[in-house]
Amino acid sequence: MTSRQQGRNLLNANEERAIKKLLIKLLAGFKKFRLLMLKLRGRTEADVSAQRIVTGKAWEEYCDTLKAAGSALVFPGAPTDAFNQAEGVRYLSRLVRAGLEAFIEYADPKAPVLKRMVHETVKMGSDNPDNNYQNATISGQYEYRISGTRGTVHYLGFGVQSGSYGKGGGLKTTSYVEAADLEVGEDGRFELILSCNRHEGNWLEMEPDTSLVIVRQTFMDRDTEVPADLSIERIGGDGLPTLLTPQAIDEGLNTAGTLVAGASMLFAKWARDWQKFPNELPLFDPEVSAAAGGDPNITYYHGYWRLAPDEALVIEATPPECEAWNFQLDNHWLESLDYRYFKIHVNKHTAEYREDGSVQIVVAHSDPGVPNWINTVGHDCGAMSFRWIRADEHPQPQCRVVKFSEIKR
Repeated sequence: MTSRQQGRNLLNANEERAIKKLLIKLLAGFKKFRLLMLKLRGRTEADVSAQRIVTGKAWEEYCDTLKAAGSALVFPGAPTDAFNQAEGVRYLSRLVRAGLEAFIEYADPKAPVLKRMVHETVKMGSDNPDNNYQNATISGQYEYRISGTRGTVHYLGFGVQSGSYGKGGGLKTTSYVEAADLEVGEDGRFELILSCNRHEGNWLEMEPDTSLVIVRQTFMDRDTEVPADLSIERIGGDGLPTLLTPQAIDEGLNTAGTLVAGASMLFAKWARDWQKFPNELPLFDPEVSAAAGGDPNITYYHGYWRLAPDEALVIEATPPECEAWNFQLDNHWLESLDYRYFKIHVNKHTAEYREDGSVQIVVAHSDPGVPNWINTVGHDCGAMSFRWIRADEHPQPQCRVVKFSEIKR
C-alpha cells in the first residue's frame, strides 16, 4: 500500500469518527429533549414502555429492525451467489441469538454472568479462533469481583468497555489488565476487583459509563492448555436479579435489534473497504480497532482475499519477539471459518518455520502438500486477519497470489 493510500485511509477514518461523534451527540440531545417533553406531559419512560409492550409496538419495531438488517446482505461489495448469501442469512440469525442473550437474558448489571457471547456458532468482527471470549454486563454504579483459577491458557486478559454495538458509538476499551500482572496464588486462584474507586491488590479501573467486562483467553494449543475457570459477582449485593419490567424488555428488544443491524452494517462496511486492496494485509487503524473493542495489546492487519480455482495466496513474515501471533481466514461476513473441523488458522505454536525463523502461509482451495496450509473451505473470497500480540516490532506481512501449480512442495 502506498503512503498516499495510507493517508487517504487515515483521512477517511478520521472523517468517519467525526461523523459518528456528531451522530452520538445528536442522539443524546434528542433523548434529553424527549425526556423533557415526557415530563411536561406528566409521563415517564416507564409509562411509554408499558404502553409499547401492551400495544405490541415494541415487538413490531424489533421485527422491523431485523428486516432492515437484511440490507447488510446487499451492501456494496457483498457477494450475491446463493452460497455466500446463505452464510449471510445464517450470520444474521446468529447475531439475533447473540443480541437476545446479551440484552434480554443477561442484561442485568446487578446479577452479572460471564458468558461466551462469541464462540463456535456465533461469530462477528473477525473473531479469533485461538480465543475464548467471555463477557458480562456491568455498571459503573457498582463494584464487582471476578474470581477463579488461572488455568494454563497461554494468555488471559481482562478489559472493561463503554458503549455498545447495540446503542451506537462503538465499544471502546477504557482499561485493561493481564493475568501476568496479577497476584495469583500457588494454587492458581486469584481475585480481581472491578470498580471506579481504587482498590488494593488486583484491580481493574471502571468508569461511570462502563457497560461491559470482556475476558480474552488465548490458546497456543487447545489440546493441552487448561482454560481459566472464572465467575463474577457484584460486591455488596444480595445476588438477586432486578425484577422484570416492561421498560427493561422494551429497551432490551430495541438494543438487541440495533446490535443485529449495527454490527452487520459496520462489518459490511469493513469488508467493502478492505476489498480496495485485494489479497493484501494492510495495517488496521488502531483507533478504529480500539473503538470496536479490540485488544489494546494487539496490532491488527486486516484484508480481503479472492482466489480463482487455480490460484493460491502466499503470505510471508518473520515473527518478532512477541507473546503470540496468528493468521486466520474468514468469510465475507467477517466470521472466522469453522475452526472446529478445518485448518483455517495458524499461530505461533502450530506454525512450521523455515531455518531463518520466517514463516510461509499458503491459502489454497486444496492441500498443496506444504506446511501451514490454510483451507478455504469451499469459499472463493472473504476477509482475513493477521495479529501480533505484545510484539517488540510489527513487520508487515507480505502477500502474493500464485498459480496453485507453482507452489513449491
